Amino acid sequence: MPLSWFQMAVQLFVTCLVDSFFPEVGEATVDVLESAGETVEFPADQTCCGQPAYNVGLRDDARKMAAHTLDVLDATDGPIVLPSGSCTDMIVHHIPELMAGDPRRAAQAERVAGRTRELSQFLVDDLGLETVGPGCGDCSVAYHPSCHGLRNLNLRTQAESLLDHTEGVQRVELPDAENCCGFGGLFSVEMPEVSVAMMETKLKNVEASGAAILVGGDVSCLMHLGGGLHRNDSAVTVKHFAEILAGRLDNAHDD
Repeated sequence: MPLSWFQMAVQLFVTCLVDSFFPEVGEATVDVLESAGETVEFPADQTCCGQPAYNVGLRDDARKMAAHTLDVLDATDGPIVLPSGSCTDMIVHHIPELMAGDPRRAAQAERVAGRTRELSQFLVDDLGLETVGPGCGDCSVAYHPSCHGLRNLNLRTQAESLLDHTEGVQRVELPDAENCCGFGGLFSVEMPEVSVAMMETKLKNVEASGAAILVGGDVSCLMHLGGGLHRNDSAVTVKHFAEILAGRLDNAHDD
């Protein structure tokens, strides 16, 4: 982490799903970053990073959205932090791929990618923190690592470490935690039967863990799993790990 970053505000890229469906996750992210001593700024012109279009092969559409994202973020300074491994992966790895044929955009994409961090990655790897925020008081949680963060960003211990050092959190092991939950973005729409089967396997493991709260780092997976838990009349609720750290236990995402 460049030393100059310690004097710069964090630029929050909140992601589409958080902005549209789970604003409380964005608020919790701000709480956590401020508890860590950071000043948080929100680039107001941010929109979709282009990942949905990229994932279905609409590369020209994805490139246009990515170009806008680059223009917005490149006009700022300091670390860019996201409460999402999926969108972080898009900015860090796939937008540079999209822009490889345009020297100006390619250089811009590399600059932005070099400043971009997923939230737990920023807190643990860059700031060196063990814990941050007031915690949940008393809660039993199981952690689901989302695929993009786990496999593409190597986020294997960061969020779990934060949870383990947070007052009041009892983290229990989730069987086969690294298995996909079945969401996979548009995969769940294109292959719903396979998606649901994968989700049900994951939900059985969640119930077997004995946790009261299923915690993750991507609201996309949590929305998918929370819907399944709700339909199964489960007492387990879902939360983004930022909400646990910030002590925001209301409005669990169960539908």
